[in-house]
Amino acid sequence: MASKEYAKVRELFKPGLAVASDPTMLVREKMTATHPTAKPKDIIERLETIAGVPCAWVTTPDAGDTDRVVLLVHGGAFVSTKLPHYIPYCAGLSRHIPARFLVHEYSLAPEARFPTQIDETCAVYRGLLDQGIAPERIAFAGDSCGGGIAVASLCTLRDAGTPLPACFMGFTPWFDLEQEGEAATKPMGVDPFVNRDWIRARGRDYVGPDGDVRAPLVSPLHADLAGLPPMFLSVGTVDTTADDSTRLAQRAGRANVSVVLDVNAEMIHGFHGLAAMFPEGRASLRRAGAFLREHVPDAA
Repeated sequence: MASKEYAKVRELFKPGLAVASDPTMLVREKMTATHPTAKPKDIIERLETIAGVPCAWVTTPDAGDTDRVVLLVHGGAFVSTKLPHYIPYCAGLSRHIPARFLVHEYSLAPEARFPTQIDETCAVYRGLLDQGIAPERIAFAGDSCGGGIAVASLCTLRDAGTPLPACFMGFTPWFDLEQEGEAATKPMGVDPFVNRDWIRARGRDYVGPDGDVRAPLVSPLHADLAGLPPMFLSVGTVDTTADDSTRLAQRAGRANVSVVLDVNAEMIHGFHGLAAMFPEGRASLRRAGAFLREHVPDAA
């Protein structure tokens, strides 16, 4: 049974946020309202442009003195959120995941379609390598739609022969824009943030009216995963995208990719962004932190 703290958080979010027919500007308005920009007082932040893409370095004292870098591909359903919305998110992650976080402001759909977001993510990663940061000191991460962009970027980098980062962490990631998993078609509860039709509509925003949502780099569930780094995939059982991760984990295993599947009872989509408010979220982030330490050990 979920904690009392989590139950109180659930009461804050009512159904109706995710309406498939909403125009882009209304989606952005709703998403902005659920992604606060208030920063913690102890945040350590620095803005930088890498490969022409606006970026923010974010950490907190809880992360310690570390050279680990986590390149976070932010969520927002492909169409919304900017750096100010994800700087606080990264600060929250850094309290349990010991790293310097780099979040970049990729171009948003529908004004910019697939594969622009993947190209920009790859460019930022290559920019880090050009700065002399070793790939084995870097992890990729992505929440929500950013998880799919991140894995598609890993596939793109692999195919180009670029050295890959040490690992990937996905937080309720989107890997199937058709939403054919049982968690989407037969949901265990009502998720206030996402539903099947809404995600399918946002996927259409991403690829355009004539795009193929089953294309491997659009929905990485269908991608060749061989040679990708170890993965940590964290989902909640009420999240309608949960089976994106369970199915990707199965395919990754068949491709000899190591996967840790972190399933959290009763949790909703995007719960990691609210983790400071309830113990289940903090515990999941601590497990992600342990995964990162395993694959990007403390510097000698």
